Amino acid sequence: MTERPCVPPREGTDSGKTRLSGWRRANSLALRVTVWYGMILGLCLVAYSLAVGLSVKRRLENELTWRLHEDIELAARALIVDDEGRPRLAGNTLGRHADEDEGGGHWLEVWSPSGERLVATGTMEPLGLGPPPEDAALRQARTLALPTGPVREMTDILRFPGGHFVVRAAVSEAGARARIRTVWRELLLLSAGVLFLGGLGGAALARRSLKPLDRMASRARRITAVHLHERLPPQRTTELEELRQAFNEALEQLERSFEQLRRFTADASHELRTPLTALRSVGEVGLRGATTTEEARDVIGSMLEEVDRLGRLADELLTLARAEAGEAKLRMEPVDLSELARDVVGHLCVLAEERQQSLETDAPVPVVARADRLALRQAVVNLVDNAIKYSPEKTCIGVAAGARAGAVFIEVRDEGPGLGEEDRERVFERFYRVDRSRSRQIGGTGLGLSLVKWTAEAHEGCVEVDTEVGRGSTFRLTLPASTTTVP
Repeated sequence: MTERPCVPPREGTDSGKTRLSGWRRANSLALRVTVWYGMILGLCLVAYSLAVGLSVKRRLENELTWRLHEDIELAARALIVDDEGRPRLAGNTLGRHADEDEGGGHWLEVWSPSGERLVATGTMEPLGLGPPPEDAALRQARTLALPTGPVREMTDILRFPGGHFVVRAAVSEAGARARIRTVWRELLLLSAGVLFLGGLGGAALARRSLKPLDRMASRARRITAVHLHERLPPQRTTELEELRQAFNEALEQLERSFEQLRRFTADASHELRTPLTALRSVGEVGLRGATTTEEARDVIGSMLEEVDRLGRLADELLTLARAEAGEAKLRMEPVDLSELARDVVGHLCVLAEERQQSLETDAPVPVVARADRLALRQAVVNLVDNAIKYSPEKTCIGVAAGARAGAVFIEVRDEGPGLGEEDRERVFERFYRVDRSRSRQIGGTGLGLSLVKWTAEAHEGCVEVDTEVGRGSTFRLTLPASTTTVP
């Protein structure tokens, strides 16, 4: 990765820390909650304003239409036809009615079938329109834009014994439109005020709601590698309490990991120091006291034994480190556990004979698992080697392979001292030894069972131990069964 040169901020500009703080403020959860709250509140206000405004508009339009119907009905009752067949309105009923109504003037026209206007009266300016078209929809209101202003117009036919007339009623929409504009203006001002106050309230609510989160963050910043035992305090809200529990669980895992790392470092240092100290001691003794070739050979042999111990310890540490880093590559293939058990027994039988022990194999039929042959073989070798080291002389060690419940297993039984409850829980930890002094005498590194556990888990299996103090132990490595046969 290319490193960028550190350039100091120019005069008059903010530093990187200030810009970062501004970026954090712009992307803070409180700001986002406030913005979302304002957007939702704004959408609700828009929907409410539209509903109220359209409802008022529809109501006023219905009132205008109802006035047109009323004018036509009033004209039908007040219309009188003389002997010559010409209509006239009785008195000034329509005019008085129009003067008493609100929302603009009225207009009424009566036309003959031939297109002659016979009556024209009202409280507004004449419409200046021609006769109603013959195909005009009756009793259907429509809006007309006239030079004097918008009007709502409706036509109908009045029938009499001697004929019929076409009546046109109109009412001004100026008053209704002014009222609608007033309503929209009031809704706009009301919505703006509610949105402003709601935004302030949302910001205050977001800050108040997220304040416990800020306290948790401040408390978490004080927890360092030296103070991993500290925990976040309980919270009142369910969500923050779940977050606290998850964070505390992560801290517990980190604390265990740090403790394991410290213990591992201490144990590894001790294990490395022991053979190095032995090498130095043997070398110094050899320099001071070895006078013959045979004595020099003994000194060199002792030194080579310690070097071999160091090499095995380094190899096992390297294997575990690669496994934890995910760099260990497994070559999966069908492996016959019965054949593998016989192979390991044949390889270690000489070591068992030196301790006057016997190795027995119980693997009559092929048992196939898909595994890495070398890694699995090393795990079984570690189990059998441990059984030989910790079992008394003239005892029997059994190695069996079999299948059950869709899984296959290979197990090693010994007649050793067994394990207590505490030892049983920690026996697979690195460098853990039940008897440290005896383990050093027999040359163990304390990593064999850790490698067995990693091998089992890497193959999606498990390793378990059945043990009882004074009655021996049985280590069982279980793997998923494979339907593929060994070639």
